[in-house]
Order: sequence, then structure tokens, then C-alpha cells
Amino acid sequence: MLLYPSVDDLLKKVNSRYSLIMLASKRAHELDAGATPLLSSYESPKTIGRALEEIAAGVVSIDAEKTKANKSK
Repeated sequence: MLLYPSVDDLLKKVNSRYSLIMLASKRAHELDAGATPLLSSYESPKTIGRALEEIAAGVVSIDAEKTKANKSK
């Protein structure tokens, strides 16, 4: 069960549940592959939880320009 960060808090950072899941999934894969953590400490031991914590903290977001470019292809 997800207690922190709350889904309501996370949805304030992104515009939809789908975007939230995609962003968290991509960031978790980056962390699994050895990407540098963006927070000094985490409550979650799992990469998906850490990705959600980074989103809640506002240090990870969706790049709107990159998204537009991908849609126009």
C-alpha cells in the first residue's frame, strides 16, 4: 500500500494518472540502471518508491517539449 507520497500529492505534479505511472516507471528503470539519485535520503527501499518520492519532491518532471516532438512523428 502506498502511504507516502500520496496519490493526491503526486497528481498535483503531473496531469494524469497515466503520466504519473509512465514517469515513475521510466525513472525507476533509470535508477535500476545506476542513475544518480536526486534526493539525499529516501523512505522507500524500492526504486519505484524512490521514483515516486522524487516526483513528489518536484525534482523529476515530464519534459513537455520532448513529449510534443514525439507526438508529431
